[in-house]
Amino acid sequence: MKYYLIAGEASGDLHASHLMRALSQQDPQAEFRCFGGDLMAAAGGTLVKHYRELAYMGFIPVLLHLPTILKNMRRCKEDIRQWQPDVVILVDYPGFNLSIAKYVHQLQAPKPKVYYYISPKIWAWKEYRIKNIKRDVDELFSILPFEVDFFEKKHHYPIHYVGNPTASEVREYLRRDDSASHSSPLGRSGEVPVIALLAGSRRQEIKDNLPAMIAATAHLSDHYDIVLAGAPSIDSEYYAPFLEGTKVRLVSGETYRLLSQATAALVTSGTATLETCMFRVPQVVCYETPLPRLIGFLKRHILSVRYISLVNLIADREVVPELVAETFSVDNIRQHLEAILPGGSKRQQMLDDYEEVHRRLGESDAPERAAQIMVSLLKK
Repeated sequence: MKYYLIAGEASGDLHASHLMRALSQQDPQAEFRCFGGDLMAAAGGTLVKHYRELAYMGFIPVLLHLPTILKNMRRCKEDIRQWQPDVVILVDYPGFNLSIAKYVHQLQAPKPKVYYYISPKIWAWKEYRIKNIKRDVDELFSILPFEVDFFEKKHHYPIHYVGNPTASEVREYLRRDDSASHSSPLGRSGEVPVIALLAGSRRQEIKDNLPAMIAATAHLSDHYDIVLAGAPSIDSEYYAPFLEGTKVRLVSGETYRLLSQATAALVTSGTATLETCMFRVPQVVCYETPLPRLIGFLKRHILSVRYISLVNLIADREVVPELVAETFSVDNIRQHLEAILPGGSKRQQMLDDYEEVHRRLGESDAPERAAQIMVSLLKK
């Protein structure tokens, strides 16, 4: 069968590549074509467009790049129509992907099925999109356990909870021979403990968050090796101005290796918060926003959820501190970081609370489970 996959950022590229490999095991004749990244290409996909040309966030960047975004959307729609896949698999990235789902739904028969892997987070924002999902998406695959009640009980839309791919990926990494216990140390001479900085996968996130992260760890640089995880889509030259005159080291393409050896971490919200939890590294979530007072008000009164980090959302309580909007400051980051370093007052409690998150996610291999269900449904 022919599978067309669309992912718009680094984490989607990673998750989609694992799904593609699992689909190939279930369907040896599988053909893949994709909007995605290097990992999806390495998994056997014909790459039509790289996510670097899709990954814009925030009102102003999207507005500035609107002609490019619309051009890419037209290209994607036309490519789907010409290639005629059996199924279009959408991976997160709802602003782009829900438009594609609508287009595919309106095609004349025979038309592809539309499967959504890693469902849109409409429980946090834009809940009205449930109407589009019910209309345009044939099957939805969830990776967060609390989404089952949201979609099935609240909105009466049946979904498939397949487990969490991040949890699966970390477990697989730790099982491999080149995992943490076998890899060469990242710390200076292997003797200096490491503090990891995960500042996001987009340029705007890095620009907003990294300077405060560096400032909050500067006083610790004599006793800790401060190591920044370079995002796969960002050239090392982009980080250079931020790191000039500091002791922070950049390590690109080795986030899991970094987390496997880290003592603590400062993390921008996103998949990285869950990855850090899966490696059992105490963390502080930092997310700088424009107009912090306004964003803080909206977070308290408009957003449908109390938390922004996946760790807290899964636990349904505050396991990790979230320094967002008006609580984001160098002093606050420094204070919370010191509390989770060895000997800190909050370190052990956070490690204990992580176990609840691990338990709720379960042991399912998400890509394998999703692939089994997808191929079974398509064969029908």
